[in-house]
Amino acid sequence: MDGNPGIRRRAIGLGSAVIGAGLLAATGSRAQPAAVPSAPPTEKAPYNPRFVASPDGVRLATYEFGNPQGPAILFLHGFAQAALSWDRQLRDPALAREFRMVAIDLRGHGMSAKPEGDAFYKPGQVWADDVKAVIAGLGLQRPVLVGWSYAGRVVGDYLTAHGASALAGINYVDASSTLGNAAFFGPDAGLLGPSAMLAPGIDGFIDGTVRFLRSCFATQPDPADFQTMLAFNMLAPHYVRAGLAGRPANYDEVLKALRLPVLVSHGEKDRILTTAMARFTAATVPGATLSLYPESGHAPFWEEPARFNRELAGFVRQVQAAR
Repeated sequence: MDGNPGIRRRAIGLGSAVIGAGLLAATGSRAQPAAVPSAPPTEKAPYNPRFVASPDGVRLATYEFGNPQGPAILFLHGFAQAALSWDRQLRDPALAREFRMVAIDLRGHGMSAKPEGDAFYKPGQVWADDVKAVIAGLGLQRPVLVGWSYAGRVVGDYLTAHGASALAGINYVDASSTLGNAAFFGPDAGLLGPSAMLAPGIDGFIDGTVRFLRSCFATQPDPADFQTMLAFNMLAPHYVRAGLAGRPANYDEVLKALRLPVLVSHGEKDRILTTAMARFTAATVPGATLSLYPESGHAPFWEEPARFNRELAGFVRQVQAAR
């Protein structure tokens, strides 16, 4: 986020317009854990923005960083988030030298189209087709999918509809892969419902988004980064969030049959999805590797980016060597 000044200025400007100084002051006044410091300023990371059309006509915003000749990594963000969530990966110089990195704004999020109606959000097929359209539209050769949080379901939708033959591997990051056990959900999982992210009325909607974002981190982002995150969360309207809610997650048999390298990364201090979810995913997928982050909450790629990026790079190299 702070590593790409052009994107950051636009996001912060939008956040200021949508949220207002009064809200930012109010959220800043709450007692919070120490912040994760912003990364040191770097040169603006060049990227290639492009829209890809899904089969049902939804325009998906994509952003390509890094080495266009390198092995491909496709990043999928979580509920109400955006491609900017992956800032600490997309702007990492070491990753950029070696890999072709693409992040997308899922339908209804970020700069992607936001059509109204459950038909655009409830069926698993539309999410599966979005991923397929981006892989085909950008010519990604056997990418590694990196799916955070809700994107675990998007990955499951893709595998159910299209199989794994076009992929090199999958990295589940604090990701939902099933709805089968209450022990998989942490004390703040309820913030995804009517008490917070789906709260009626503008005041409840904004305050609920703030509370959900705070719960994503064991160590809080600094104020400027949090402002950017809040801005792009507010780009996901209430009807989009409601469309994502209540979808089935029947992926157990797909995971059991998966014959693909899988890395499961998970923060041990996650208050939304517990490590039991990660352990289930790793145990269900044959040969999967589990990597736990003791100091991270729901977003280890943000809270411990050096380790996360190192492990991601090693995983991509491993799966490419095995081809």
